[in-house]
Amino acid sequence: MAKSVSTNDGTKNGRKNIKTPYSTFKDAAKENAKAKQTTSGVQIRLGVMVFGILIASIFYFFPNVLTSMDSANESGACQRYALMVDAGSTGSRIHVYRFHQCSDHEPVRLEEEELFAQTIPGLSAYPDSPQQAAESLDVLLEGAVNLVPKHLQRKTPIAVKATAGLRLLGQSKGDDILKAVRHHLETKYPFPIVGGEDGVSIMDGRDEGVYAWITVNFLLGNFDSTRSFKPHTAAILDLGGGSTQIVFEPDVLEDGSLPELPDNDFKYLLKHEGKEYLLYQHSYLGYGLMEARKRMHKQVMESLNTDLVPSSSDLVHACLPQGLSWEYTKTTSDPIKFMGAGSYADCLGVADLMLNKGKSCDFSPCSFDGIYQPPIADTFTKGPIYIFSYFYDRTQPLGLPASFRLPQLASLTESVCSGAFIENVTDVSLKDELLDRPEWCLDLSFIYRLLSFGYEIPDDRELTVAKKINGVETGWCLGAAIAILGDNSLKDIE
Repeated sequence: MAKSVSTNDGTKNGRKNIKTPYSTFKDAAKENAKAKQTTSGVQIRLGVMVFGILIASIFYFFPNVLTSMDSANESGACQRYALMVDAGSTGSRIHVYRFHQCSDHEPVRLEEEELFAQTIPGLSAYPDSPQQAAESLDVLLEGAVNLVPKHLQRKTPIAVKATAGLRLLGQSKGDDILKAVRHHLETKYPFPIVGGEDGVSIMDGRDEGVYAWITVNFLLGNFDSTRSFKPHTAAILDLGGGSTQIVFEPDVLEDGSLPELPDNDFKYLLKHEGKEYLLYQHSYLGYGLMEARKRMHKQVMESLNTDLVPSSSDLVHACLPQGLSWEYTKTTSDPIKFMGAGSYADCLGVADLMLNKGKSCDFSPCSFDGIYQPPIADTFTKGPIYIFSYFYDRTQPLGLPASFRLPQLASLTESVCSGAFIENVTDVSLKDELLDRPEWCLDLSFIYRLLSFGYEIPDDRELTVAKKINGVETGWCLGAAIAILGDNSLKDIE
């Protein structure tokens, strides 16, 4: 409602009160009425002034009142949750994210990762017990029920994405477990499953890598639409238990055009907030850390022709610490006894053979195992490189800096393999960890050669190993949750 405004020149709402000859004679009655009206107006104005002063005082002395009102409005209308279950090869993890998004047409803003919990073993540990596999997620899902506000639970989407562990089980057993998980969610929990059949599924390896790329670059602020320029995005390398992924955006050419990539499975176009990102990506199934261990043990046994050696004999294993006696059990035979040699050079040789660098390559150039990859040294020269998951878990307890170059990793690996590293360890818990895990030398040798020999990252290139960025877990889960909320339009180029 428009207010009546009085002005000093006798105007009211822009209209002047003009005196005429007919208004010069006023009787007493009219003067008395005008006096009463003036008194009443003064009282009203005084009341309004007092009320205004009272309100202003409240907000002056209690400024959080207005903020609280705004926050309550935001959280009520714009607060959204998303649940992502990462059913990995070594365990299952749940991420509960709280976002701010008032409509499907505005960008998602992450407010907080409210819950990160995990349980072991993973779904693939129950190949013949699908229902037991489904129930293994209860400890994670109950945590989400207790956290997400009750009035938002039926609006909070959930997805369960299995990775390499279920892929390696085979389609039949994997499908049975996923059906049991879906039924368990639908009958016991309030959260709606997203994406039809895709809501509970074995995630394609290339989606896993691209979602991880989205996560890292989202957390680094590289999708900030307020920037006047498009920043150099980060490359990501993710090392899981069953597979490893690499994703990066090749440098724009000097003429401003996008680089050419073969129209095949390695090419991925991401559209985000009006911008396009042409990505190279690949997921190497069977080259996660746990699978790499099996491959390297097999490589050692094949090189020694263990079928001709009595089971009572101790075989020399280059990748085990010097002097360590260790048994390795093959599925179809008695345990094989190994004696550690702690040979750094020989262990690198085992890793090199396992990477299968000499395999024929359909599209050139190739990285390893016959897989096409544009050379990082030539096509990704400006952006940072982030590595995480087992890259983090196997290097950070040993004191490798968060930002490092490959010669530093090589030096650490050699020290661990020779046994010199453990001699200088003063932390009792770390020393126990090293003694309890005889495969530290093997793990580090594989990681070092995967980065240097497999992916061909130059020695002078800095790498950043990160478990979290700005307090939020790296990995594919946040990127997938953002996609669930409709912030990303993903198009996979066939």
